[in-house]
Amino acid sequence: MKIGILSFRSLNRQASEEEIELKKQAKARGHIARIFRAAKFQLVYDRESPWFFYNGKPLKKYDVMITRPAVVRDVDLSIALIEQLEMAGIPLFNNYHSILKAKNKIKTTQILDHYGIPLPKTVVIHRPEDVAQAAKMVGGFPVIVKNPFGSFGNGVTIIESMRALNSFLVWDKPLYLLQEYVKYSKGKDMRVFVVNGKVVGSMMRSAKKGEFRSNIELGGIGAPIEPTPEEIAIAIRSVQALDLHYGGVDIMRSKTGPVVLEVNSNPGFKALETATGVSVAGAIVDYAVEFAERHYSYVSQKIEE
Repeated sequence: MKIGILSFRSLNRQASEEEIELKKQAKARGHIARIFRAAKFQLVYDRESPWFFYNGKPLKKYDVMITRPAVVRDVDLSIALIEQLEMAGIPLFNNYHSILKAKNKIKTTQILDHYGIPLPKTVVIHRPEDVAQAAKMVGGFPVIVKNPFGSFGNGVTIIESMRALNSFLVWDKPLYLLQEYVKYSKGKDMRVFVVNGKVVGSMMRSAKKGEFRSNIELGGIGAPIEPTPEEIAIAIRSVQALDLHYGGVDIMRSKTGPVVLEVNSNPGFKALETATGVSVAGAIVDYAVEFAERHYSYVSQKIEE
């Protein structure tokens, strides 16, 4: 099978460790694999040419694309390529609409809350008049402030007082999320990686000294951990609620039980592989192949009908 890995990293940076590992695992399983750089695509609309050119040449057919949308601004515009690939009938792993849901923290919160998945208390605010009330509603200071878009801990800040909060918020932005600070967690959270409705690996991340965010990219340390049955169920439900084929779910243990902090549509996994010895890339490739095979079988049946 021909497997594409769609990278959204800027061209002045190399492909990520995760993208390289996906290619390696695909080749180890006897597949043809290639990393595509999103910036090298041209979308063509002239009724005659192929829809896609890559690096100046018509795109050859690939059986499935594993998407790695590392974008945080203008997400719907930035991943228009993914929607176009989907319209062209190429199976995508993950697809356009599921990525949009996961990239927008407000949309993610809406969906998870709708399905009864536990979250920290959260209030979305649009104007300065609502700041004081929102801070009280999430349990008082300190509070967590989030931008609607962001990853790797970017756009997430802890604020200790009302004066600091009023100084921090800039109202040329459309809105913010104020969220409960879960004191019980003590700078730790759990990354649970879900592929095809199954947990393939988990680790507990601990923030470095002086940092409240536990992201590995910010110096956090990961160690293997066995989630509880409740945490496993919450992680799987969270990924399924957003219609993701694979995702990384960040869970924090609170006094009242586990709560979901975030669901990632292009989660890093090298640190998780190092901590656990599990081949996350291998699991992604295996299910991407299975997904593509089911897709083409379904298309064939429809044609015969």
